[in-house]
Amino acid sequence: MTSNALLALGLTIAFGALVSGSPLLFATIGEILSERAGVMNLGIEGMMLVGAMGGFAVWSHTGSLLLGMGAGMLFGGLLALVHGYITITLRADQVVSGLAVTFLGTGLSSILGAPYVGERVPEPFTLVVPIIQRIAAQQLILVVLGLLFAPLVWYFVNRTRPGLNLRSVGEYPSAADSLGINVFRTRYLYVVLGGVLSGLGGAAMSLVTDPGWVDGKTSGLGWIAVGLVIFAAWDPMRGLLVSYFFGLLRRLPLDLQNPALPLISTANNPTLGRFMDMLPYLATILILVLGSREAIRKRMGAPAALGVPYIRGERGL
Repeated sequence: MTSNALLALGLTIAFGALVSGSPLLFATIGEILSERAGVMNLGIEGMMLVGAMGGFAVWSHTGSLLLGMGAGMLFGGLLALVHGYITITLRADQVVSGLAVTFLGTGLSSILGAPYVGERVPEPFTLVVPIIQRIAAQQLILVVLGLLFAPLVWYFVNRTRPGLNLRSVGEYPSAADSLGINVFRTRYLYVVLGGVLSGLGGAAMSLVTDPGWVDGKTSGLGWIAVGLVIFAAWDPMRGLLVSYFFGLLRRLPLDLQNPALPLISTANNPTLGRFMDMLPYLATILILVLGSREAIRKRMGAPAALGVPYIRGERGL
């Protein structure tokens, strides 16, 4: 291959990783915000699924990508509101509630999305870019949005008064309450916001990164996002890096089918292709196993009150 061809291939793979990692980035940051407020949300997969289904359904009826994205965010936020009511108001177990929400979102997306399976997908508006020639404008906008969004969230969490309030609610809710911070309202806000971002990630998949709707569209991406929060140590900027890294892992099996790469082409080595397909999920399992130990989570910076329901007037956290 010529140097220009290698450069074009490298840029294509890099841009593909950014595109593939963008939905994961929004879901990961949404979970970071929720857990920073002290609420673990294992329902991200269900929220991404209803966001993907709802976004595609609205687009199919309106022809508007913006309305589709907005619908995905709305559906994800509504499902997160259910999780918030169960865990914050009723003070139920957050793990059980998250799993139930995932099952609910999976079932709803499967039933309500059945009429949209196999429908035509949005036609991308392509741009001509030097070296890599053609890219979809919608994908470029999504990547730029993600690259800007993560630093803004980092600044909000670490450099603003509302961000300080968020961190105090996740660390010492009783102390935050004594200072006049409404713990319940704060937790509701960030749980719903996390659902909105998860719904955005799902809608981005069905409308931009991989247009179309099929049952189980997200393919476990929500569970990967839960693991990446631990891998990112609850930091939005680290979340950006690990999301794009996992986006690269998800994208590589497709890019390595290029016959111009004979030594590592999965087209000539099916076993390597299957291993590359499994790699993101194997890495996620490893992260979740390591992060399940409370001592490790504390060393990595997990919020002290994560997973602990808040009862006003109770001593301790």
